[in-house]
Amino acid sequence: MEYRTTPEDESRRQDTQAIRDELSDKILNLLGAGQELDAPQLGLFLTKRTSPMPPTPYQYDPSLAMIIRGRKRVILGDTTYWYDESLFLLTAVNLPTITEVLGASPEDPYISIVLKLDLVAAKQLISEIDADEPSTPSGSAMAVGPATRPLFDALGRLIDLVDAPEDARILGDLIQREMLYRLLTSPSGARLRQIVRIGTQSNRVARAVMWLRENYRSPLRVEELARLSGMGVSTLHHHFRVLTAMSPLQFQKHLRLHEARRLLLEGEMDAGTAALDVGYESATQFNREYRRLFGSPPIRDVKSLRSHATLKAEAASAVKDWLI
Repeated sequence: MEYRTTPEDESRRQDTQAIRDELSDKILNLLGAGQELDAPQLGLFLTKRTSPMPPTPYQYDPSLAMIIRGRKRVILGDTTYWYDESLFLLTAVNLPTITEVLGASPEDPYISIVLKLDLVAAKQLISEIDADEPSTPSGSAMAVGPATRPLFDALGRLIDLVDAPEDARILGDLIQREMLYRLLTSPSGARLRQIVRIGTQSNRVARAVMWLRENYRSPLRVEELARLSGMGVSTLHHHFRVLTAMSPLQFQKHLRLHEARRLLLEGEMDAGTAALDVGYESATQFNREYRRLFGSPPIRDVKSLRSHATLKAEAASAVKDWLI
């Protein structure tokens, strides 16, 4: 599927051009010669890329991702999401993906911001919002939505707090709450509301996702996962695939393989040791599934990624594990 913009996308892009130019200057000033800045007290992660980033494994937390300059492709299972300055990417549960930054250069860098979402705060805010809930689950836990001026405006005020710790201590939570409100009341907000609301099918699947994220090394018994989620096996399979674009077993495989690739790229262990570390008992099965997901056997894949110094730095950065 090719990337295409709509007249509405172009209208939003033009409407937010001035504020994005201002945000771009702020972020480049904060980053200086660096490519990343983590501001955990504000839930912010700022990124600059000066060259395209090839398809690279990335683990998304519940988060809001917004692009200030450039465009990106994110692959979740069999589904591809494209977004640029006119769209945000909302991720409502932990998801293993393949991401690709397109067309960046030193003269025209890719600049993005990720805001980690506080789901406890979202749950509290939902109780104050008068919003109609759909009678059925609202689809995937990942979605693109319109990047509007109010979102960029709040984001700019949050970025202003990065180098103002005293102001951040008082104002940070207020601005994050404002951004949560904008998201929850946006066209994509129903996804997040259903995942946070206790008792919904999406919330039950989110619990299964969390369990798998914490226990992906262990053998998977779908019956036990269904019991922990309070669902029948067939119901879990159906709603799990709707939310994550994968079955529970496929999801576990992606988690294992993404983590193994991270270990190999960072030079922490060889392929056989990495396979055992992430839960594989068979090296043959690990090699087969690794090749199926990443296109090459482990050793060849890592050697290729390390063959260029710049690519090595970008790949090591992109696989940074946010799921602590």
